[in-house]
Amino acid sequence: MPELKRLHAGHAPAVLAFELANRTYFAASVSDRGDDYFDRFTDRYNALLAEQEAGSCAFHVLVAEDGSVLGRFNLYDIEDGTAELGYRVAQQVAGRGLATATVRELCRLAAARYRLRTLRAGTAHGNVASQKVLLKAGFVPVGPAELAGKPGTWYQRDLVLHRRP
Repeated sequence: MPELKRLHAGHAPAVLAFELANRTYFAASVSDRGDDYFDRFTDRYNALLAEQEAGSCAFHVLVAEDGSVLGRFNLYDIEDGTAELGYRVAQQVAGRGLATATVRELCRLAAARYRLRTLRAGTAHGNVASQKVLLKAGFVPVGPAELAGKPGTWYQRDLVLHRRP
């Protein structure tokens, strides 16, 4: 069973393999990261870990039993109880409900571990799969967005931490 784990230095080879294996698939629905991303992967990865250590972001990977990465689920720009959600899943597991289930799990973590109250996520109009994931995970459309020059929609989910009496 896949497990959502907080990103750490040891995940780097599996994250790079995931990004390379799915590059063409991702580029069909979101902007390609570009060759520079892959050429400078180690530097960029270390910068992400530093951002996470500073508390402005929280990065997660969905790891298969064999240690491969099936998805990335990230909280960006954490500030004043809010964050932006970004995610991507491998083509081999797309369309199976894994993204929806993991976004729901990350919403629980966002409230419980990171004490967040609100998450926002943007999707381009052409990224129907991502829109479905967000809606199924309890997000609602809240307004227009421009994402890498493409028209899109911002979605939002208010988080409620249920506490036992």
